[in-house]
Amino acid sequence: MFIKDFKPTQFHLTEVTPQYWKVAFNNPPVNVIGPDMMREMKLLLTELETNTTVNVVVFESADEDFFLAHYDLVADPAIAEALPSPTGYAAWVDILVRMQHLPVVTITAIRGIARGAGSEFLLATDLRFASLEKAILGQMEVGFTALPGGGAAGRLPTLVGRGRTFEILYGGEDFNAEIAEKYGYVNRAIPDKDFAAFVDAYALRVSKWERRVLQEIKEYVNKYTLLPDAEYPLHSDAFWGAATRPEFPSITKQLLDRGLQTRGDLEYNLGREVGTIFPKKD
Repeated sequence: MFIKDFKPTQFHLTEVTPQYWKVAFNNPPVNVIGPDMMREMKLLLTELETNTTVNVVVFESADEDFFLAHYDLVADPAIAEALPSPTGYAAWVDILVRMQHLPVVTITAIRGIARGAGSEFLLATDLRFASLEKAILGQMEVGFTALPGGGAAGRLPTLVGRGRTFEILYGGEDFNAEIAEKYGYVNRAIPDKDFAAFVDAYALRVSKWERRVLQEIKEYVNKYTLLPDAEYPLHSDAFWGAATRPEFPSITKQLLDRGLQTRGDLEYNLGREVGTIFPKKD
């Protein structure tokens, strides 16, 4: 049985009921998205694509400060790209495209920081609920001289509109839950004292509906709101193209020297700090 045999190291998987599962990301110190997490995500997706019992999956974090900080900028990207890709797309695009087509309802329960690829993950889920006091969202890639590689530029416009998409992507700043709710970046911001109970009650309610109607709702909503799948690899190509130019590694090294991917002030305030770092000139 998958739920008993699967032993992930990057997240906890819990069966609340046979119809309702929870995934809690747990990759200290700040929950970056690296090759090991992507490998385990792909295994989970493969199960969910064929499982005929699960109706709802809630994604949350075991770390209340960091939901998913961002992509792992230290790991060798070739490791992730060597993983199986049923879509044939780059590793992160494969995960997000498959996520948005899963035959289950996907919900993100956002406590803590979700920037860059972390923000892109929640954009690929069906519903996004945020802790009013603890959730922080953002797409800071512009500060690295790059377009978001996982399709944020293609998913945000449907949610927040063209102008606010530009605001989010051009500015590279952090958005608290109150503003994120106002913009449509998240469905709802809930006071933290009520947050877990609200998400659990909603997920449990939805998990009891007839599976076929949930799938039909998703099919039609996706039809009218998503880009064609083949658009998303173009975003990945643009990101990795930027990563090969000298500006990107220059900024990344400066940020790593200041504490990127460690638990400290820089990661807590990356949306602000990325605007203070610029490529070094030879």
